[in-house]
Amino acid sequence: MAVRSDPLDELVVPDGTEAKEVALETDGDVLVGARSSVEFGVRGRNVLAGENVEFGGEIEADGDCRLDMWCDVAENVLVGQDAYIGERVHIAGELKVAGDLDIGDDVDIEEGFEANGWIVIRNPMPTIVLLFVYLKHLLVVGEEETAQRLISELVDEDGEEPETEPLVIPRNATVSDDAWRVSTPARIGDDCRLHGNVRAESIDVGADCNIFGSLRARGDITVGPKTRIHGDLTTRNGDVTIAEDARILGDVSCRALELGPEAEIDGTIRANGEITMGTTKREDE
Repeated sequence: MAVRSDPLDELVVPDGTEAKEVALETDGDVLVGARSSVEFGVRGRNVLAGENVEFGGEIEADGDCRLDMWCDVAENVLVGQDAYIGERVHIAGELKVAGDLDIGDDVDIEEGFEANGWIVIRNPMPTIVLLFVYLKHLLVVGEEETAQRLISELVDEDGEEPETEPLVIPRNATVSDDAWRVSTPARIGDDCRLHGNVRAESIDVGADCNIFGSLRARGDITVGPKTRIHGDLTTRNGDVTIAEDARILGDVSCRALELGPEAEIDGTIRANGEITMGTTKREDE
């Protein structure tokens, strides 16, 4: 995971992420910023959520799970290692922890909890807030190597570079089957399958994706090779780039448009600027 000035300044959907009917599934970690609403459940390695995050389904973490204060989970929380639950968290189902449980005051777990390790009742420090404040301090004083080492230790206990980058949902985001709404740039990796319209500052979609919804951004929109967008592409002030063999099942509205070889648009094109079309190697010959 690369160090940036703010670890939550971008929506990041890693390669291979799939939005199923009940959950977002990824092989890596899941980081959710404060005051966000995730109407799915989530399944990942480590799950970390800031203050006042709402989850509409079950949380499954193969590793650790950290929920800061005032989080709300509509179903069960199942944790493969340790759990850190902040004060006034509400879990509508049950909490099962394979390791240790660190739990704050006024936590409401409707169907009870169990832990195989130590149970400590206190107010765990808001881990997401502490992490980001500390990272910002390290970057301000020029300790980029220390910041990168801290992130590596958090996302992989062996200190090795993780195979999959985290699924990152910024602060104040809304993620649902209807729409993914963020006020930051959005980056979607390769081989992803998502349901819902994507609304962001700018949008970059990787290769071989299927997105069942429209893309709308203030800035540029990029669609990778062999990706299918089942909806419109609209940008207020940016350009649209559609790579080779991608297909847009809707209209495209933009400033300038670049079409790769064999890219298809099934709807209407509205471009204020230049439209350029790539050619195949055979056509170039």
